[in-house]
Amino acid sequence: MTSVEDYQKNCIFCKILEKEEPCVSIYEDEDVACIKDINPASTHHYLIIPKIHIVNAKTMKKEHEELYDKMVATVEIIIEKLDLEKNSTRTGFHWPPFTTVNHLHLHVISPIERMSYIKDWMFKPNSMWFVSTDYVKSQFKDMNS
Repeated sequence: MTSVEDYQKNCIFCKILEKEEPCVSIYEDEDVACIKDINPASTHHYLIIPKIHIVNAKTMKKEHEELYDKMVATVEIIIEKLDLEKNSTRTGFHWPPFTTVNHLHLHVISPIERMSYIKDWMFKPNSMWFVSTDYVKSQFKDMNS
């Protein structure tokens, strides 16, 4: 059986955070990093990644709530830093089993008007596969009950 440490050693986002893999870095602080998505859905597509390995939004625990709030607050930093139009920006998480990388990451996509039909569908708000930050936050009350 693979240990958590072995899994993290093979996680692309953990490797990016450890500077073992290249990325286009947009922002970084002690808790999170924001990188450019390698397969963008629009002109601007970024991923806000926590510096600790959390598998996905569904596996978060109550102890992660402060970090989660920091991830969401980072959206505003990215919007301001890159001068994105807030009303034309979509954020959210892919909800398991519809995740492609098993390391929590928050998508920031702008402008939504430039998304192709397929990308718009992949990042469809409040669908069973792409959920809002508010939805994830609402799950904290049920986590580890």
